[in-house]
Amino acid sequence: MVRHYRLISTQDVRKWLIYKRPMTTQSSTVSEPAPRHSRRALYVPFIIFGIILALWTVWWFWLAHEVKSELRTRLERLETAGWSIEYSKVSTRGWPLHTRIGLHDLNVLAPSGHGLRAPEIVAEANSYNPLRWVVGASDGVTLIRAEKGETQVSADIIRMSLSGLRQRWPNVAFEAVKPRFIAAEGAAPFPLADAALIQLYMRPHITARTETGDDVDILVRLIEAKGREGGPVQGFTQNDQLTLQVEAVVEKASALRQPATPAGLLSAWTAAGGRFTDIKGEMKAGETHALLTSPLLTANDKGQLEGEVTFKAEKPLAALVGLAGSHQGTPADRAAAARAAASTPQGAEEEGEQKVELSVMFRKGRTYLGPFALAPAPQLF
Repeated sequence: MVRHYRLISTQDVRKWLIYKRPMTTQSSTVSEPAPRHSRRALYVPFIIFGIILALWTVWWFWLAHEVKSELRTRLERLETAGWSIEYSKVSTRGWPLHTRIGLHDLNVLAPSGHGLRAPEIVAEANSYNPLRWVVGASDGVTLIRAEKGETQVSADIIRMSLSGLRQRWPNVAFEAVKPRFIAAEGAAPFPLADAALIQLYMRPHITARTETGDDVDILVRLIEAKGREGGPVQGFTQNDQLTLQVEAVVEKASALRQPATPAGLLSAWTAAGGRFTDIKGEMKAGETHALLTSPLLTANDKGQLEGEVTFKAEKPLAALVGLAGSHQGTPADRAAAARAAASTPQGAEEEGEQKVELSVMFRKGRTYLGPFALAPAPQLF
């Protein structure tokens, strides 16, 4: 039997291919596009940061403006009280984290003739904590000592910090690292030539009732100071170094805020009955080492200290002999220091022996050791 075969047309081939193709639904053959996530979320952190930065910038400029206004107000009050204050400009910088106020070419002079001059005084605080400030004079200062003339002071660091400004009395810490003192031509010599460190601390005096009164505590530290050539400090230390630490309570401290008078910076405080109480400290001058105490020290109308200071000293003879041999004071002062040295025992040479107790009296503008007038009394103003 003969079989007949029919040629397959192109149309039949297409139908066959379509028949052999796997059956799929329309949803699977036509894929839907993947959903697109919004990019708005990417901009949210930047928008929040921009808003915070804008608010912070407004705060910073407001704070700087308030500080400048308060500074000008206080300077105007001093000028009304008789002070002379001059400066070339007030600068503001430190954005964003700091608020830095600079007084350029500052010249301050009190009615008494005391003052200072500095190329620039800068006060700086963290913008987020404007109750704590640090004041610095990186280019040094010039002390104006009334009729005694000017003394240039340069140091590695001169700065002062103030905190607790909402208290009745703020906490104050001043330090000068490696200060050097040079008296201007024609000015009276300055007692010190240089020192390793000078520090001054002040804080409110807390009574037994834990209440802040009208008194403040002060602490003064003078570390490894050297006296000027031929001066009393050099003689007292026997060409060595002087280290001194003294703390005391300043009573009637509110009188310090009263306007200064031509008599001196502390004259108003003295006239109001201000005095130093509970004084104690330690001193090392060359070979001499002493502990000092005093229940009370005041000042007369000329600003000279009055009162008694007790020293428990080791080897006091060396300091007195050096003071007698210095070029400071009148011949009578040096002779009195020599007589006082001759009448003073040397003190303990061996460990365990008692120290020599000496009483120094400030009276009528003079410093007495026993019956001997050694030198003029220290002067506050």
